[in-house]
Amino acid sequence: MEPLILLLILFRISTVQTEAEYCKNVLMFCGKTPGDSFSRCLDEKMSNCIQRGRSWPDFIREQVDTSQQVERNLTRHKVMIPLSALQSSQKNGSETLLVITVFDSTYFQVNAPPKGRMLPRQPESHGYVLEGLVLMVKVGQKAVSNLSEHIQLVFKKNHMAEDGKCVFWKEVQAGKGHWSTEGCRTTVGTDTFLCSCDHLSFFAVLVNPMVSVDIKTAVNLSFITAVGSALSVISSLLSLIIYTWLQHRRPDKSIGVHMNLTGAILCLHVSFLLGCLWAWLEGGGWACKVFGALLHWSLLGTWTWMAIEGFHLYILLVRVFNVYIQKYLLKVSLVGWGVPTVIVVTCGFLDVYGEFSPPNTDPTCNTTSKICWIKDMDGTPYIYILMWTYMGLMLLFNSAMLALVVVKLWTMRRTSMGFSRGISSSDNKWKLDKEKRSRICKDLATVMGLSCVLGLAWSSSSITYSDAGLYLFTILNSLQGVFMFLWSLALTCKSRSENDSSAQYSMKKTMETSFNS
Repeated sequence: MEPLILLLILFRISTVQTEAEYCKNVLMFCGKTPGDSFSRCLDEKMSNCIQRGRSWPDFIREQVDTSQQVERNLTRHKVMIPLSALQSSQKNGSETLLVITVFDSTYFQVNAPPKGRMLPRQPESHGYVLEGLVLMVKVGQKAVSNLSEHIQLVFKKNHMAEDGKCVFWKEVQAGKGHWSTEGCRTTVGTDTFLCSCDHLSFFAVLVNPMVSVDIKTAVNLSFITAVGSALSVISSLLSLIIYTWLQHRRPDKSIGVHMNLTGAILCLHVSFLLGCLWAWLEGGGWACKVFGALLHWSLLGTWTWMAIEGFHLYILLVRVFNVYIQKYLLKVSLVGWGVPTVIVVTCGFLDVYGEFSPPNTDPTCNTTSKICWIKDMDGTPYIYILMWTYMGLMLLFNSAMLALVVVKLWTMRRTSMGFSRGISSSDNKWKLDKEKRSRICKDLATVMGLSCVLGLAWSSSSITYSDAGLYLFTILNSLQGVFMFLWSLALTCKSRSENDSSAQYSMKKTMETSFNS
């Protein structure tokens, strides 16, 4: 029996080795080999594997003529190899082996770029691989580099990719490396990325670069966010008390809108702090799903009520003499709270909420912050597309409303100044100049206050790809509750009576006027 068992074992070993030599099994074999370099294993196995049928889509392995350049089309890629690349890999004869294939980027383990005094930081190693696909191009048996004629690679864009960089896989140690732009140029077209590289390797396009910060900056931003959110919670509570007092003293539709926006901001910061605390202490579970849904709901609610503030401002300034909306507050409340509720309930049925760990872009740091939020960013892109579209529409509308306010104030100031010049004399010139400066300061304060109420601070998200932009975005948006508190204090201040100034009356209307339903 023992010889039979030994033969059986040898047969199975030989069968496994034979199966591993087939091209269709190379990815699986190299991906599961512990301690070995995946790129080296794939490079070697693809050159010597046995091709039986079609291994997988977008796989080309063939002998090509070295007397003319090669052009091959794949599903989402196109490869154009010049003569110099083909001839430099040629050993004997007029043909050489060409291997082109596409596979998943998760086979690569990104490590920190090599550090040294003479080596600059390489921010290009951070980002998302376009479609999660890597393009392998190999000619012959040896490495091909320093080409006088560059290889041309075309990557088709998807609907989320606006800008990107062509990169290749640069191995640092066995099984680990990073993406580098060395030797590659990028040309961004309408529907494609064109990569021109002077070597053959594993290529990809990095798009939507992630925010990369060092440990010190991350700690500072976390501290600012925590303190700012705590201050916003306290300030929002104080604002609600002030608005309640103002509403009791003099019922006003504007105050009602401000109260709802303040309530949404309060929910946003409370849910954010609770979500971070729960993820840090416990992590996961049904409670994290609830906190994630609450954070999403309050964020959408905040943006919706900021848009309603813009709509309300339009009514006050433009249509103030010709508006009648029955049950106005009830209708805007149905929109302000109803739209976010419908979206969040739908997302809840799709089970998208849970513990979320932001991508760690600092390879030297092993710790990652966690929060109860949408648990899988890459798996739910449609939710993020909806969110940023939602925010973008709000910012676009409210920016138009703020521009309208600026134009109104500028027009009325010109009218007021023209009237003042008509009645001015040398005796009261100094007084008029002082009054002019005071009015300009009040106008600036009004515009800045309205910018906070209308949520224009969220537009600073477009500059978060630098440390200064990150600090600005964090400070402005973590202190939203404080800004609303300052706005509520402004509403309680008595303006001086200036019967001969229509501009002063306009500012008072902007901050205090309401319309009757």
